[in-house]
Amino acid sequence: MSKLRLILTLGLVLTAFAANSVLCRMALAHTAIDPAAFTLTRIASGALMLVALTRLTRAEGGISGSWPGAAALLIYATCFSFAYVSLSSGAGALLLFGAVQATMILRALWAGEKLSRIQWLGLGLALGGLVALMAPGVTAPEPLGAALMLAAGVAWGAYSVLGRAPKTSAMGATAGNFLRALPLAALVAAATMAVRPMVWDQTGLVYALASGAFASGIGYALWYAALPSLNASSAASLQLSVPVITAAGGAIVLGEEITLRLCLASVTVLGGIALVVRAKLRRI
Repeated sequence: MSKLRLILTLGLVLTAFAANSVLCRMALAHTAIDPAAFTLTRIASGALMLVALTRLTRAEGGISGSWPGAAALLIYATCFSFAYVSLSSGAGALLLFGAVQATMILRALWAGEKLSRIQWLGLGLALGGLVALMAPGVTAPEPLGAALMLAAGVAWGAYSVLGRAPKTSAMGATAGNFLRALPLAALVAAATMAVRPMVWDQTGLVYALASGAFASGIGYALWYAALPSLNASSAASLQLSVPVITAAGGAIVLGEEITLRLCLASVTVLGGIALVVRAKLRRI
């Protein structure tokens, strides 16, 4: 892949990843669609797009995936949607990203990996930044929404761990996981209908389709296409920009306020994660 094409691809990828948060917040804050309907639509449209791309690119091994991966994907997507009923896009993305990375780091510790002093400092900063963001105060995120987004991050971290070194293509595995998650998402939607009717708002449906087919489906496909041209350090560093892009997108598109608390928490969390990741990659 040429340098210019790589830069353009990465720009689209990072925008797509951030767009998932902005689109979800737009749908749940400014339309009548409910979180269960958004989740079901997102997974269905994402599955269709990923299956089509897997077929078109003739990905090695075709469509694969696993049920544990599908379950982790469903928990992530469901908690993500319900969290954005009350969270701003920037705060939600920071909580999500921080929880994902913390989960993967703690999993590595559980597996016996040793951290250096710099890495312990980074992990402490990242966790401290998340705690500071959620501490009581006027600008603190809504507690239930924050807890749901942290759960989404843990689920996505588990999904990432389960998906390491797939036997087939990463895109084929993701397509299979989305397909398996679809009936599970339908069950969640049916369960919520027992409590209250499901709402399918037309504008919200468009946002959900865009989140699933484009921000998720095409976004993941472009990411997998770009990964072979990136080293581990570059890939990890690029992901640090997603919460920042999301906060900027939320401010521009939704008029959300970028508070001092969010800025300080972002610097602390992302800076701490950067210390852990870069120190780890220097030893590889």
